[in-house]
Amino acid sequence: MTLPRRIEIREEGPREGFQFEKGEIATARKLELIEALAQTGLRHIQTVSFVDPRRVPGMADAEAVCAGLTPHPGVTYNALWLNPKGFLRALVAPNIALEGSVSVSASEVFGRRNQNRDREQDLAAAAALMALYAQHRVPLARITIMAAFGCNFQGEVPIGAVLDRIEALLALAGGAGLERPYVSLADTMAWATPPAIQRVVGAVREKWPDLEVSLHLHDTRGMAMANAWAGLQMGVARFDAAIAGLGGCPFARHAGAAGNICTEDLALLCAESGIETGLQLERLMAAGRLAEEVVGHPLPGRVKQAGLLMANA
Repeated sequence: MTLPRRIEIREEGPREGFQFEKGEIATARKLELIEALAQTGLRHIQTVSFVDPRRVPGMADAEAVCAGLTPHPGVTYNALWLNPKGFLRALVAPNIALEGSVSVSASEVFGRRNQNRDREQDLAAAAALMALYAQHRVPLARITIMAAFGCNFQGEVPIGAVLDRIEALLALAGGAGLERPYVSLADTMAWATPPAIQRVVGAVREKWPDLEVSLHLHDTRGMAMANAWAGLQMGVARFDAAIAGLGGCPFARHAGAAGNICTEDLALLCAESGIETGLQLERLMAAGRLAEEVVGHPLPGRVKQAGLLMANA
């Protein structure tokens, strides 16, 4: 087992969380949480998604959130979009660093339910976005394979489907004249287990030894931290996370909370394992408690309540 010496944790709580919450959250409160996160050592914070507010009402104020962001040295504010219309909104939004990304589903059933697209339509949509990135000289930073470990609607997702999507997207990127991105394997519906992490990451590494792999893990079934540890053991050095465990996929049909892996809990695991993150745990814990206050209900992160590993005097 060779653990990475340092990893990057990319914060997605504001986007992932506020799109998932049922009640309305004031723009000012969203900005308050983002500001707290910007002072924890996080270098990448995904703040909003530019999506149809009729489907995702929590993102109706995306432009207002961007306008209210306070720049900090070393902190990059990012956004998510899923189609050209969303990208063009992001292109003119203030305070957002544009990092091109495309997402396709390894599960065709979920792809049709989530974005009403089959495999070929998924790839065509990705190609259209890549053409826009090339036109506007926006680098393609990431390709995301959703439902990479399984699907609530399809069940098991073959590894071959994951590899097929990655291969097709890399070919499209090369054809568009874009540099090779990293690949994010997303456990969209929390089907991953440590053996599955090993199998899928291992298969990707075997086919593309130099391709950087990132993990986007959900904790709906309580496996996210074990899955992260399996990824760390395989040398994965980039993870998405959400403060206090905010968020989830609004189209995954989960009865309970479907939060992403908790930022401060993952940061503690790394700190106790000798893995550097550059994050300030006390400030992360305070931000996690603030996130609970903002959404108005308990969130699943544990360290914010239990505290760090130290004796009480």
